[in-house]
Amino acid sequence: MQLKHRYIFVFGLILLSSFAVVQHNETTNHIALITTQTNYEVGNTVVLKFTASEGEIPLLYCSNSYGSTLVSGEIKNDILQYKIPENITRKIGIVNWKLVDEANAISGQFSINPKAEVATMETYIGPPSIEAGGTDYTMLVVIPTDSLDNPVPTNTLVNAKFQFLNSEEKEAVFTKNLIAYRNINSKKESGRMLVSSESLGVNSKEFTINVAAAIPTDFTISAKRPHEYSDGNQITTFSTSIIKDKQNNVVSDGTFVTFYITNSKGNILKTTGTTIEGIAHAKIIHPDYADSWSIKAFVDGMAESNSIALSYKQVIKDFDVVFSNNNRSITVGPLQSFMKQMIPDGLHVKLNIYKDNELIDTIIKTSFNGYVNYNLKPAIYKNDDYSFSVETAGLKKEIKTTKLW
Repeated sequence: MQLKHRYIFVFGLILLSSFAVVQHNETTNHIALITTQTNYEVGNTVVLKFTASEGEIPLLYCSNSYGSTLVSGEIKNDILQYKIPENITRKIGIVNWKLVDEANAISGQFSINPKAEVATMETYIGPPSIEAGGTDYTMLVVIPTDSLDNPVPTNTLVNAKFQFLNSEEKEAVFTKNLIAYRNINSKKESGRMLVSSESLGVNSKEFTINVAAAIPTDFTISAKRPHEYSDGNQITTFSTSIIKDKQNNVVSDGTFVTFYITNSKGNILKTTGTTIEGIAHAKIIHPDYADSWSIKAFVDGMAESNSIALSYKQVIKDFDVVFSNNNRSITVGPLQSFMKQMIPDGLHVKLNIYKDNELIDTIIKTSFNGYVNYNLKPAIYKNDDYSFSVETAGLKKEIKTTKLW
């Protein structure tokens, strides 16, 4: 009987010791967060501390907007510590963490906040050219960043500075959603605007905005020529008045102006020029026969000029046509201009050849020293009767039946 009680007592002790071991393991395996700080300045060291436990040290899973990583822990002074890597602590944002241990489902998060300092200024501006008048605008965008290339805290002051003609302005802009921005409206005048920005003692570089004249308004044109004769040699120059916009700003250099010329036959000629200091010039050669021109200029789709008229007098009153060498050599001339001088080289002369009242050939040559010479080869023009006409400077002479031999 005593032996039986002894066995029961020993068995009870074993049960109690087992229960105590289980309780002890459960107690020692429980891990709790000690660190209470949840906000850190970017670049500072971040160490998460937990109560130590016996057995294996679990890994700490960390995740932010740049990626995820696993951090190994160590026990110091009976405290479990995890040092967060620099690639996480050097970037602002929220960091989520979790212990990789089924027995200890602990998780949380902390914030990495930007420094209240500016190391660099990323500045963007565009478009670089805007239209005068106050309706068009460009946008200034400033991104102040700290020494770790993180955007500065929200509501950081940025001073936007502008210089235009004789005025200087400064406007306070505050960062929001990582950037500071401002629309810069044009002025009524045209010119160059200088733009810069400053934040916490750091200044950006200088930017230039070209405030160009707006759409041009209607203008007038004039013509200048050395004489009024149609010699096909001299130059007529067309000029515009100073072309301006509705704000009285001179249009930008290089504005394209097209001059359309309608002659007495209804044909349209065209010459072009570009503005310099608001004035455009274009040139065209005189006609080689008497003609009347109507001229009008356009800045395509935007402005037009008045219409002017020019008349050109006949320069050649008459000319001779001489046959020689069995009528196979034909000399046209002398071709004399308005002062009886020889016409400048290059005047077109057209010889039409007819046989049996049908045009069989046309030969075009240009004058040299006031004359034009034609040679009719026997291999092409057989011995026979032909008729001819000569046209130049708007004049036409007909030569009736002529025998070639």
